[in-house]
Amino acid sequence: MGSIVGIVVVVVGILASVALHEVGHMLPAKKFGVLVPDYAVGFGPALWKKKIGDTTYALRAILLGGYVKIVGMYAPARPGTRLVGRSGKPTLAQEAREAAMEEIPEGQESRAFYLLSAPKKVAVMLGGPLMNLLICFVLSAITMVGIGAPTASRMIASVPTTVSNESGDVASPAYEAGVRPGDTVVAWNGQPVATFAELQRAIAATPEGESAALTVERDGATVDLTVTPVTGAQGARLIGVTAAYEYVSASLPDVARANWQMFTGTVSVIVRLPQAVWQVGRSVFTDERRDSSGVVSVVGVGRLAGEVTGDSNALGLRDTRQVVAVLLSLLASLNMALFVFNLIPLPPLDGGHVLGAVFEGARRQFARWRGAPDPGAADTARLVPLTWAVGGLLVAMSVILIVADIVKPVTLS
Repeated sequence: MGSIVGIVVVVVGILASVALHEVGHMLPAKKFGVLVPDYAVGFGPALWKKKIGDTTYALRAILLGGYVKIVGMYAPARPGTRLVGRSGKPTLAQEAREAAMEEIPEGQESRAFYLLSAPKKVAVMLGGPLMNLLICFVLSAITMVGIGAPTASRMIASVPTTVSNESGDVASPAYEAGVRPGDTVVAWNGQPVATFAELQRAIAATPEGESAALTVERDGATVDLTVTPVTGAQGARLIGVTAAYEYVSASLPDVARANWQMFTGTVSVIVRLPQAVWQVGRSVFTDERRDSSGVVSVVGVGRLAGEVTGDSNALGLRDTRQVVAVLLSLLASLNMALFVFNLIPLPPLDGGHVLGAVFEGARRQFARWRGAPDPGAADTARLVPLTWAVGGLLVAMSVILIVADIVKPVTLS
């Protein structure tokens, strides 16, 4: 039952992220006067829809993403452009241009997307990825600042009666000295202790066989004890105590640094994406173990979320608060992935449209410098064959990853 909760949370989170991505495109488009007739969450038959202004908002039955329809994405062909192929039928580019013109209602021709200036086109197309970046930062801030990270505190959670060393079990130095659960460490040999890590370092620095003064706070009073550390089975110096944990909030600069690290890490994954997908596909048909830090599909993300919230508690999470933090971190990383992936300068990804707008703006600026006539909007419909090719590769990649996540999934344990 717990694993189902994790899967549902991630599915809803992904759906919301995609829906907000489309909002990121819609808002600047409407701001610049472009006609946006449809916005939908999901695909297929409409479960609910309502028209507000020029836009019909809908919730559809197949909750696998969402879309926003922005009219007039492609400009009409310039004079002299080849419109038909050798078979006499319209080219793919011309079919795209005609479809773009047909979707513009009569009298609304001035509200086509292709008529926007290049900077406004860039703003519309970057709106979606930037929305995912914003979601990533907000979720990271909630996780790191609002929830915080579990950190060992100076309070003692447990004091076993024995500890293990190379000779076997021996009496716990802390228990023999009188340390009890609930005590808060104040000082070691008269030196104040601010963190449990400081206590560990002080214990490690204590010579073999030498005793030390341990000061703890108990029931509001200070208690002085004498404890003699021993060397444990792993070679570390210890006294036999386990720290209680407290949640410590990070600062906003910490959040910014974490997001930068997430960004650079995601970029490195995207750069080697073809190789990573090839390795995943090869692992399906061989005994090769999948890379736990490699790429996964939506199915794989759902499985990982199920492990996080499942009864087996694969990550050894301490409480519900930490489970929530891990799920939010997972959604944050997914939104960073959406941000970076959509910036790839290939259609049909947003980065491909941005590249077309940048080319258009540069060409117009160059024409102004030369005193030449405005060359007009870029004929991005010519990239439709590339769009189909890239789209096919994306579908193939998705199929490979989904099959791999079913046949040979990545696990946390």
